[in-house]
Amino acid sequence: MKKTIFEGAATAIITPLNESGIDLKAFGKLIDWQIAEGIDAIVVCGTTGEGSTLSDEEHKAAISFAVEHTAGRVPIIAGTGSNDIDYAKNLTKYSCEAGADAMLVVTPYYNKATQKGLITSFNTLADLSDKPIILYNVPSRTGCNIQPATCKILSEHENIVAIKEASGNISQVAEIANLVGDNMDIYSGNDDQIIPVLSLGGKGVISVLSNIMPKETSLMCHKYLDGDVKGALKMQLDYLPLINSLFTEVNPIPIKSAMAKMGWCENYLRLPLTPMESEHEKAMFEYMKEQNLI
Repeated sequence: MKKTIFEGAATAIITPLNESGIDLKAFGKLIDWQIAEGIDAIVVCGTTGEGSTLSDEEHKAAISFAVEHTAGRVPIIAGTGSNDIDYAKNLTKYSCEAGADAMLVVTPYYNKATQKGLITSFNTLADLSDKPIILYNVPSRTGCNIQPATCKILSEHENIVAIKEASGNISQVAEIANLVGDNMDIYSGNDDQIIPVLSLGGKGVISVLSNIMPKETSLMCHKYLDGDVKGALKMQLDYLPLINSLFTEVNPIPIKSAMAKMGWCENYLRLPLTPMESEHEKAMFEYMKEQNLI
């Protein structure tokens, strides 16, 4: 059986930005708060971290800073995927050397791939990495789905240990779980499906919600894992309106607005992302008030 990277909730953390670049001071404070609140792991430079519009230098700086600042308190998972395999290889090598605990590798986007192409690409990265790989399946963004049979093949690689499943297809998650058994951990990639994925044997969530509710998101997972199914389900349903509001516009537009409202960062986004529409923002703030976040 492969070693589990984390159980519970990992925050797909925002990257605090301003006109000058990454606000490392704000980033450090945010990491410290996440850890103090009991988060189980942190994912840097993923979708929520705007990894696709960070420069090479910024991407590497964010990963190195997170590793050094965290100093082993929780696992740091580095987003190193790309549609360019050479770029992904370079980022993966760098992140291994920087001390990241694992890599989150998204399926190639835009150019996409056949299932054979996915197998070859992921195995190539896993071969060169000396740290475990988490596959990231988010076909709504990439136009490319990792099929369950492909997961089974990839799970046979010793360095491919988990998948972040954000297809939204619970039937597909069930099929993956059936095929991979103990050879691959499954994490929900959707905050509205944390409990359903855990019920299929998942180990937790890689979360957007936990940017603003780290303690609660982790607690929800651990309640379920510890056998308090009803308590965990109640939390899932209670948070559903807020979760839905965080996805009324493309991530990370809403979560950046929410974090700025809480004082953690500037509401600064890079094009093509633009600030949240006022009617969506107003509704989100109301749900945040209901949870005593603002």
